[in-house]
Amino acid sequence: MKFNLDKKGGAKVIFTFSDEAKDFRLVKWANEHGFLGKVGEVVYFPNIEGESSFLVGLGNKSELNEENIKLASFNLYKELKNNKESIVSFEMEDFGLCHRKTMMSIYEGLCQGSYNFTKKSSKEEDFELEVNYTPFIRPEGKLEEGLKYIENQMNGVFFARELCNETANVMTPEFLATTVKTNLQPLGVKVTVYEREEIENMGMDAFMSVAMGSDNDPRFIVMEYNGDRSSKFRTGLVGKGITYDSGGYCIKPADSMASMHSDMGGAATVIGTMMAIARSKAKVNVVGIVAACENMISGHAYKAGDIISSMAGKTIEIGNTDAEGRLTLADAVYFATSELKVDRVIDLATLTGAVLVALGEEYTGVLTNNSEFLAELKESAKNAGEKIWELPNDEAYKKLFESKVADLKNTGGRYGGSITAGQFVGCFVDGNTPWVHMDIAGTAYLSKANGYLPERATGVHVKTLYQLLNPMESC
Repeated sequence: MKFNLDKKGGAKVIFTFSDEAKDFRLVKWANEHGFLGKVGEVVYFPNIEGESSFLVGLGNKSELNEENIKLASFNLYKELKNNKESIVSFEMEDFGLCHRKTMMSIYEGLCQGSYNFTKKSSKEEDFELEVNYTPFIRPEGKLEEGLKYIENQMNGVFFARELCNETANVMTPEFLATTVKTNLQPLGVKVTVYEREEIENMGMDAFMSVAMGSDNDPRFIVMEYNGDRSSKFRTGLVGKGITYDSGGYCIKPADSMASMHSDMGGAATVIGTMMAIARSKAKVNVVGIVAACENMISGHAYKAGDIISSMAGKTIEIGNTDAEGRLTLADAVYFATSELKVDRVIDLATLTGAVLVALGEEYTGVLTNNSEFLAELKESAKNAGEKIWELPNDEAYKKLFESKVADLKNTGGRYGGSITAGQFVGCFVDGNTPWVHMDIAGTAYLSKANGYLPERATGVHVKTLYQLLNPMESC
């Protein structure tokens, strides 16, 4: 997509509000024929008096926000493509919002509309959109910065989606590690990949217990970006990287398995964030960690009832082999906080079905040991338009995953499953390192499209983490 500033020409976009009448002939005609100006409504007028136009609804002006602009622009892109209008013109007026963020929201919405994952042998007709944008104010350099910011962000989001959408016959741990190296090293990210023997030598018994059942060997991937040489402060991002989850010997039902290539959604988000940060040359230090493996069945696979160890030295009773993600995260989070000694850490995982029961596909469940850190993350999520909901990190829940024969058990019973799974991971945070756990099982991979988010992988929280680590100054 080409986005031009201060250039005119192409199909004209007319934004309208449902609570504000416009004295345009096209608007009046559309109103008479059922167009109400609701958020995301789009009407196309082809080649009237030599000019094509699109009416785009933004809802009530008093309720206008960036998310409404994104959704409206997303729908506009679909109509532009359907009608083969490849050049579009925006001549903006003051909406009462920060103009740079208004423009960034339009650009993001159009980008969201352009995304499509397919492996069909028949190719879609190419559609390359050119956007001509005339702002109503022109602060020097600010709009160009905003466009670049969104471009880098959406590159990270789309990369995360591609990784998570890729099927398990392709996306093995080895393939993931190679893909990370190929795409991130040229951007200045140091990528270290540990193979099976090295993982075993580091004492990552919890991770290796999950990995043992597969013929595809695990990979432990460490991505380091040091953009601020003047500071030693470093944020750790840990992503669950189960490239396929059969459930192991506690096997999943058949209808639950087809989407289990997406069980590395947390890893995809971390990798996508690292890409966005590196592309932007952000002045920040970040390390991304992914323990990548498959959870499969074989004569070598771990079994319910096993007692295993971990890098932290804690022993774990296996109550269910399908509660594998927390085991891989345990070693990865401990590595981040103990070996790399990051100053704060966020883990992201498609961890529990329980979070879907509690929050559906709208909200990510989070819990923390540090309210100030979570408050910062919440603000970034709000700015990104990604919803999170805090779960209680109450000590009372920890008794649910106590074991009579080991330090911990990897299951916590029927109730509070998203909380106990997160708390289990938190038991492997070294010392008092500020930590946030994000259960993205409901938000990383959708059963159907929702607004501007597609069916299948969403790349959820790349935007949140990008804005946390590389915030853009307000207007």
